[in-house]
Amino acid sequence: GGTTEMTTAAPGYNGFRPRSAATMAQILQGNGYSTAAFGKWHQTPPREISPVGPFDRWPTGEGFDTFYGFMGAEMNHWYPLLYQGTTPVEPDRRPEDGYHLSEDLVHHAIDWVRTQRTLTPDRPFFTYLALGAAHAPLHVGREWQEKYRGRFDHGWDRQRELTLARQKELGVVPADAELAPWAEGVPHWDELTDTQRRLAARFMETFAAFTEHADVQVGRFVDALDELGELDNTIVLYVLGDNGASGEGGIEGTIVEHRLGHGIVDDPDEMINHVD
Repeated sequence: GGTTEMTTAAPGYNGFRPRSAATMAQILQGNGYSTAAFGKWHQTPPREISPVGPFDRWPTGEGFDTFYGFMGAEMNHWYPLLYQGTTPVEPDRRPEDGYHLSEDLVHHAIDWVRTQRTLTPDRPFFTYLALGAAHAPLHVGREWQEKYRGRFDHGWDRQRELTLARQKELGVVPADAELAPWAEGVPHWDELTDTQRRLAARFMETFAAFTEHADVQVGRFVDALDELGELDNTIVLYVLGDNGASGEGGIEGTIVEHRLGHGIVDDPDEMINHVD
């Protein structure tokens, strides 16, 4: 299997969700809910993503009263290509003025919920908020990255031990949980060159910063629900993850994920020149 809009030779994988399979939004919309989608929409067949449609497989054709976000797997967080419904729109600010896509999406989601509570206070609502983070490209402000400078210099051997200990402390895994066996083909930290270690540490710093920034934006939305008095009457489903760790670039990683798809393998000695 794969994403809904991907076509394969396997039976049933034709890039279209069958009409017999309703979306959650369609079911809720048919039962009196106000519905809105903000952010990533990766279900529409690529050949139908155009200014002339057809639009029945866009969010507004699949159960959402309104949509503000982007079509496809990923998007530039500084200069995104956005749609309001099915109409292309420009962000109201630029990155030099403090713009970031995750913040923009949450701002629109909060504004929509406030409007619903004002105009239709007795009507239930469903908000689908799908940030582009932490999918590539990893775009986050320098002030967030600096918080993690040097935090992963100990390497991934030690980091997985620290992560498991933290998970036990939080109670999200059993107290007797053990680390999974070391994956075949993955080198230990002390087997890497100095360049490889420096590059890998920077990748981890950037990913951590991007993830924290996204988490803070989700927190803004939850805080808004609380301020509106809706939090105790709202079911929040928080889903984090994008099919596990990214495989783009292989063990060395990559600075541009699409390079690997074109047969270009990044070399650490070259990539390090792009690390500040």
